[in-house]
Amino acid sequence: MTVQTNPIQVFVIDDHEVVQQGIAALLSTSHIVIVGQSPSGEQAVEHCRTLQPDVILLDIRLQNGEDGISLIKPLREICPNVKIIAFTAFDNPTAIARAAAAGATDFLLKTTNKDDLCIAIENAAVHSEPPANSKLKSLTARLSKRSLPPNIEIPLTPREFQVLKIISLGLSNQEIADSLGISIETVKEHVQNILRKLRVKDRTQAAVWAVRQGFDNF
Repeated sequence: MTVQTNPIQVFVIDDHEVVQQGIAALLSTSHIVIVGQSPSGEQAVEHCRTLQPDVILLDIRLQNGEDGISLIKPLREICPNVKIIAFTAFDNPTAIARAAAAGATDFLLKTTNKDDLCIAIENAAVHSEPPANSKLKSLTARLSKRSLPPNIEIPLTPREFQVLKIISLGLSNQEIADSLGISIETVKEHVQNILRKLRVKDRTQAAVWAVRQGFDNF
């Protein structure tokens, strides 16, 4: 693993002051420095544009119902080298998949202990893979598998099976395209083929079919 010689500069986006203070206290070490904090997305974007932190800890649910995951892309655009860790109290596969599709490096729960939080930040800062027990790594590994279960008789291609698994998590066509590195037009074509082969009317029915088949466990 590459060694980070300078202190890792971390920016925290969280709308709870107690959480901000707690993280600052936990991460007050010689090799991790909190360079800024913000309770909202708009303010965070402006601060990060100036500060260019190494790592951003991002709560995925912010004040006034703001969707933290929607901030990942704009933050990566203004901070090309930043690594973003989704940091939340909600253990939700759809949120993990959306965060991964948007370009998050890792996904941590707020119940994470200090040592694991520091390890995740250090791994992110040196461009390493998330730890083996990472929720994001586990989910993306599952979604990358393209072999159809032997008991499924519907003639889906491996890619269609992969797209259907992601549909079952509730991701949009754009999020599917981002997560698979393909165009949205290609995703739309796969979705239409899936609907035709499953003989269902829309994505919701396709998602229900996939969940009933246990696709979210493959």
